[in-house]
Amino acid sequence: MNDYLAVLRSMMPASYVQRGDQASIIGGALNFVKELEQLLQSLQAQKRIKQRPDISLSSSFSGFFTFPQYSNCSTESRESMGEKRPAIADIEVTMIERHANVKVLSRQYPKQLLKMVAGLHSLHLIVLHLNVTTVENMVLYSFSVKVGEDSQLTSTNEIAAAVNEMVGRIQVEAPQFT
Repeated sequence: MNDYLAVLRSMMPASYVQRGDQASIIGGALNFVKELEQLLQSLQAQKRIKQRPDISLSSSFSGFFTFPQYSNCSTESRESMGEKRPAIADIEVTMIERHANVKVLSRQYPKQLLKMVAGLHSLHLIVLHLNVTTVENMVLYSFSVKVGEDSQLTSTNEIAAAVNEMVGRIQVEAPQFT
């Protein structure tokens, strides 16, 4: 078993393994594979955009979201899915115990990443890893966060709602360029 773990550890960057124990190595490998998968999807989206410039950017990123809590799809399709919440961005949160993966697809604004990391911190969500992918004026953020002990957010829907509100504030505060 130690030989397999050593091989697994050697196949990923050192930043993904905080300690040398089995759980850290396997957890780091899972995070590394998730980021590789996101990179692949990003490259595929960029390829689709270059091949077919007539398709929309948000449809190019549609493969990133399985069951988003918030989506920028048309109002009719949101209502047909039973969703009545206004979406500022496409947001999907998955959670296992106190660890969550947060994906956010939105228009890109100045200092948005800095404000999002600060906002997550204020919600007592500790950013463990993040990945940023940009295509034209769209940006996809993928955060791996740990829910802090003193966080009031306990479910995927609560985290998604808080992130949607945070992204909305960032967009309102952003300077508008014409």
